[in-house]
Amino acid sequence: MKRLCQIVTCLAIIGHAQPTHHNTMQNKAPHPFTGQWITISSLANLKPLDVFHRQLAPAKFKPEDQKARNQHVLFRKNFTLDSTDNATIFISADDYYKLYINGKFVNQGPAAGYPFHYFYNEINVSDYLVKGRNTIAVHTYYQGLINRVWVSGDNRHGLILDLAVDGKNVVSSDTSFKCAIHSAFEACGTAGYQTQFLEKYHAEAREVGFEKPEFDDAYWQQAVVNPNADYQLFPQPSKQLAFEDIKPVSIKKNGQSIQIDFGGIFVGSLRFSAKGKAGDTITLRFAQELEADGSLRYKLRANCTYVEYFVLSGRNDTLNQFDYKAFRYAEIILPDNSDIQLDEASIVLAARHYPFELKAKCKYDDPAVKPIWDLCVSSLQYGTQEVIMDCMEREKGYYLGDGCYSLLTFCLLTQDYALMEKFFDDFLRTKFINRGLMTCGNCSMMQEIAEYPLIMYSMLLEYCHLTKNYDFVRERYDAFADILDFYREQYAQENGLLNNLDKWCVVEWPANLRDGYDVDIREGRVCTTMHNAVNAYYIGAIKCLNEVARLIGRPDYADTKPLQEAFIKAFYVPEKHLFKDSVTSNHISYHANVFAYLYQLQPDDPEFKKAFLDIVRTKRFTVTNMFATFPLLCTLIREGENDLFYELLTDPQSWNRILREGGTRTFEGWGKDTKWNTSLFHLTLSFGAAFLTDWDIKTIFTFK
Repeated sequence: MKRLCQIVTCLAIIGHAQPTHHNTMQNKAPHPFTGQWITISSLANLKPLDVFHRQLAPAKFKPEDQKARNQHVLFRKNFTLDSTDNATIFISADDYYKLYINGKFVNQGPAAGYPFHYFYNEINVSDYLVKGRNTIAVHTYYQGLINRVWVSGDNRHGLILDLAVDGKNVVSSDTSFKCAIHSAFEACGTAGYQTQFLEKYHAEAREVGFEKPEFDDAYWQQAVVNPNADYQLFPQPSKQLAFEDIKPVSIKKNGQSIQIDFGGIFVGSLRFSAKGKAGDTITLRFAQELEADGSLRYKLRANCTYVEYFVLSGRNDTLNQFDYKAFRYAEIILPDNSDIQLDEASIVLAARHYPFELKAKCKYDDPAVKPIWDLCVSSLQYGTQEVIMDCMEREKGYYLGDGCYSLLTFCLLTQDYALMEKFFDDFLRTKFINRGLMTCGNCSMMQEIAEYPLIMYSMLLEYCHLTKNYDFVRERYDAFADILDFYREQYAQENGLLNNLDKWCVVEWPANLRDGYDVDIREGRVCTTMHNAVNAYYIGAIKCLNEVARLIGRPDYADTKPLQEAFIKAFYVPEKHLFKDSVTSNHISYHANVFAYLYQLQPDDPEFKKAFLDIVRTKRFTVTNMFATFPLLCTLIREGENDLFYELLTDPQSWNRILREGGTRTFEGWGKDTKWNTSLFHLTLSFGAAFLTDWDIKTIFTFK
């Protein structure tokens, strides 16, 4: 009962922003909104759906219960001001908004969140306002798909805002706002895993230019209050996005085709101006690489087909895409026999990313290392969004497991820990679905991978070492302890080791890089074989939490000695001086040993290190990708194997392979053909940069 009370208290703390010395946004109490959640009448009475469930449990709703999709809803209000000093807008929307004041784009958001902890943004807008007449215009979007991007598909839509001048609300969202559906955005299919709607943009739509003060909204309807709004609002504890216009490095013309190269893959959208006859339709293709004949590979390896359209109005039109893609190349294909005038000077890739200020330096003065450093740093600089994502196109997923490694690297490079603190809290909040946490945060796609929550404990320990912000950790300690309680209560067998997990165990991804790990760990089923990897992570997580407990003045969470003895008894093969994959197989894989070595689970056998390093020198990175590579490099540095570390770092088949294959950002694997749906902008392998800083790995992976 005592532990239960502690957990309830801890989750209440997580549900309310707490002060830390790294994140000034968390020092502020939530803004007391006077604005109401408003929406358009066609969406007002939709019954909210519960889209949350365990992965192996059936969904709680039927597809026909999802009443709306791809709804671009606009809001406007005109108002007058006597003063514009110290003007702040507090704003949120579900799923997302783009804010304009007096015709100028201000910002967009919020970062995704669950209804019971939904984020709003606080923006100083003094420079956008004028004395006299002003116009607020907001483009909101309800996507309606079940995916990794937002908590969508739940029939929830709305906008809420307060505009305060000198601390007094002068405009609040209510039924005085006017609203309309933005008819310019026609869906033309989806991309990725139902990740986004592709867009056919109609420049002739009546709503084009809605953000301008002179726009005539006489035909719009009045907004209505959403009677089903059930949000609890909190200030977004991280920064909002930064924006850059990336100019082309080359433009090539071939008949009706204009091919543009932006010099590297960026996350954003295409923008340009054109003039032609009303109804002329321009075809747009986007790619991350070129085919052998020089044409765009717009059917991406990541299984996204990037083809969209721009329908002209007869006036001078500007393409205004709402959603983003990850691309380097764009192709503008003009219709045959058209006399469209294309303004080449206006062509830009409107890039978006999290604010990034590089504060670390590469510790190697070595021309063999510098390109690897630049590759990893630029990937994080241009890939990190409102959260740390995995891939920028196929999924746009906020993943707990691989996110740990790329997020740690981001923090080491920038010394900005706001995203890491938010990361911990976001995933601790997934306990409302399952005490053992979910794999993807702040979204409506339900997935559970067993080792992902366990990886987070090493990041928690490193957060302690890097920030010394022990108060932040103390407030959350019991929530972290409860996750391990859940694993023990649900899955521990008589010997203390875990088995029969109803969570998928990934070990390594893709499956062909598991070095033949001899356990049936397919997704969507319970694994009934007691195996090595998940137990290594489990014991390692306890070791990490014990170290955290000592740092914050708490007793050890648990004694790991009996678990380590059981692990050795179950999996160690003395005559081979190595660990095997499971209790039912004699197969010895790379992964069965690297995780055990990372967490120092090996017996007192001087031959283990030699046998393990023999595997590493023989197989190198041919049978491992992101999940075993990070632990391996940590282990090599901890054990003083600096020469072998350098060999692997600069190996032709690791980061240098990405560079050799033309990568401008880190790939999902070591090469374009390592898996069937390779993302060419995937953040996880950006963790290479972490090992090129002055990071003291021994403080995190040396256990008492």
